[in-house]
Amino acid sequence: MNEIFEELRAGLASVWHRRWLALGVAWAICLLGWMAVAMIPNSYESRARIYVQSDNVLSDQLKIANGGREEIERVRKTLIGAINLEKVVRATDLGRTVATQRDMDRAVDDLSESVKVESQEDRLFTITATIGKSDRSDASNAKLSQDVVQKLIDIFREENIAGSRGEVAETVAFLDQQLDERKAELEVAEQKLSTFEASYPGLVGGSSAISGRLSATRMELRGVDADLAAAQSALAAVNGQLAGTPRVIAGSGGDGALAQANAQLAGMQSRGLTDNHPDVIALKRQIALLDRAGAGGPQGGMANPAYSSLISIKAEREANVQALMARKAALQSEVSGAMADQASEPAVAAEANRISRDYDVLKRKYDELLQNREEMRLRGQVENERASFQFDVVDPPSAPRQPASPNRPLLLFGVLLAGIAGGIAAAFGVGHIRSTFATASGLEKALGLPVLGSISEALSDAARTLQRKRMKHFYAASASLAGMFGVLLTIEFVQRGFVA
Repeated sequence: MNEIFEELRAGLASVWHRRWLALGVAWAICLLGWMAVAMIPNSYESRARIYVQSDNVLSDQLKIANGGREEIERVRKTLIGAINLEKVVRATDLGRTVATQRDMDRAVDDLSESVKVESQEDRLFTITATIGKSDRSDASNAKLSQDVVQKLIDIFREENIAGSRGEVAETVAFLDQQLDERKAELEVAEQKLSTFEASYPGLVGGSSAISGRLSATRMELRGVDADLAAAQSALAAVNGQLAGTPRVIAGSGGDGALAQANAQLAGMQSRGLTDNHPDVIALKRQIALLDRAGAGGPQGGMANPAYSSLISIKAEREANVQALMARKAALQSEVSGAMADQASEPAVAAEANRISRDYDVLKRKYDELLQNREEMRLRGQVENERASFQFDVVDPPSAPRQPASPNRPLLLFGVLLAGIAGGIAAAFGVGHIRSTFATASGLEKALGLPVLGSISEALSDAARTLQRKRMKHFYAASASLAGMFGVLLTIEFVQRGFVA
């Protein structure tokens, strides 16, 4: 600990011995640093906040730019684009020095680095402009930053209100032009399709349509086959019943016929036939007739009504079978014809595919354009009668009274500290280079030999007077350095007052 204290004391003694060198270096560093700080222009920042309300009752139904939010986001991103920044340059004092396109490009590049558009919340935006031109006064820079923000707000309003309506009108006109072109193309395609249908009615719609009809016909054919099998089975059942039913009923009168009919009814019910079956219904009708006729009659045979009923049922089912067979033959003919059309003329089928495909594409595109045109017209009417969003300036562009950068008082103080540190370092370094010793212990440590004693400096009265005079000069020079720092701070605050 004593060694550290000794080294510190020796260092301070070395610096104090060369105090004029330290003071001169400090003055040089401070003067150069303060001149550099003075050359840095003040930058003034103007800020504004805007709020955009994009709610609209019809926005969801009309798809008005997602209720306006997508449009607002697009404008926010493009607001500081080259085109809009060029508008700002031309409309403000920045365009005063612009003479060529190269000057304009340079001004736009500089302005793009000075302007920011940030989204603080969903609908709240902050526009900031920081201007610090070395060839302008502080008041001019402050006024220019405010003008830049105001112009950006004007562009934002124009892009979202007037620009949106103009865009709708241009879009409707473009859609009308496209609809006229698609209409002419669609009429030509319809004429080609009509001519082809008249020449090849079996190939209308192309191979896809033929394949669809072929698939539907085959499905219907499978249904007819199933119905035909059921009808043939029913006809076979009637033929079996007819073979076991006598044409003439033999017996002793009406009671015998009635008994035989009741026996047949019991037999049908035992086979599982319900009351809704046609044979059961016919037999019950016969039994009712026998009941009304009553008993009696000659001893011989009589015509069997059940047989007659079965004959009529057989005729009906034979007709059903014949109709199904005819329908099956017709469907088979259609399937064969469609397959023949596909296989016999592949070039014509390919032409049918092309014509049908072109027509379908044109028709679908025309319908889409027509729907878009109507939606856009309705959107334009809504935006003309009621804006899709409300635009409010929450905080108008501020008039800056204090420079945003640089922090000149802090820089001036930093230069002062750097100057003092530089002077001390210079004096300390020179002391080490010249290999002098400020204390006897330092000499003893460096030589490795014991130091018997040291002689103090003895000054005459004239020397002491001169030394006191030089110390006064040193203190005055040091105070002047601090005074220069105070003067610079005063000038800085006075200049800020003039801007305000």
